[in-house]
This record gives sequence, C-alpha cells and structure tokens, in this order.
Amino acid sequence: MSETDEIHALYLRLLQGWNERKANAMAECFSSEGVMIGFDGSLAEGRTAIEKHLTPIFADHPTAPFVAIVRSMRKIGSAGILRADVGMVPPGGTEINPAANARQTLVAVQKAGQWQVDLFQNTPAALHWDQEESASLSAELNAAFSERGLLPVR
Repeated sequence: MSETDEIHALYLRLLQGWNERKANAMAECFSSEGVMIGFDGSLAEGRTAIEKHLTPIFADHPTAPFVAIVRSMRKIGSAGILRADVGMVPPGGTEINPAANARQTLVAVQKAGQWQVDLFQNTPAALHWDQEESASLSAELNAAFSERGLLPVR
C-alpha cells in the first residue's frame, strides 16, 4: 500500500469513527499531540482531550454522518496532507444538508511506522460569495452519497 493510500485509509477510519459515533475510535486516529478544530471553531488538543470533547457530542446529539469526496493527497517531507469536501446527511435523511457542507484538511505524520492525524480541521463551506459554487458542491456531494453512500471517494 502506498503512503497516500495509508493516509486515505487513516481519513476513512476518522470519518467512520464519526459516522459510528465512537469518540474513542476518532481519538485513536490522532497522534498524542494531535489537534482537532471543529466546524464551530472548537479546539481539542491531544487524544484525551479529543475523546473528552467528542463523547458528550455523541451522547447528547443525533449527529449526522459524513459523506466525503477526497480532493487531493500529497506528501510534504515526512508529512501528508489530505483535503476533502464533505456533506452531512441528517439521521433518516436521503440528501445532504447544504448548510453543513465543509472543507476538511487532515495533516498526517508517521510515528512508529504508523500514520496518525496531527491536525484535522473542519471548516464550513458556506461560500457566501458564490451561490453557484455552493449549489454545485451540494449537487456533487448528493450524487456521491447516492452512488456510493457514506464512504469517502477519491
């Protein structure tokens, strides 16, 4: 498996942790110094803090699962960067909620022979300045969901 395939698999595990509402599974994807920046700007640093941040979210809210389209993956020195566009399908829904569209960036590092998330940022893709692009992104995410379900696609 190539390094970019390993980084893609790491991203898939991270999203599966969210989609399965498992804080520990998500936190395990991070390095011990890993940082998670949420959709609302919330910040959690380190595996323990990430799990502590996510646990009440999953316990108290019916979180929507992600559908993702991976846009790019590349190596920079010993790190890898993955960029994806995501939508969220409300529980029981059949289409994404365009208000929840986001752009995700994952920075991965290899430690002890294993790729780990060092930074994960989930930024709203409101695209206030470009309604046509916003509609196009939503249509593309809905098509990906219809064709492939919730798993990320390249």
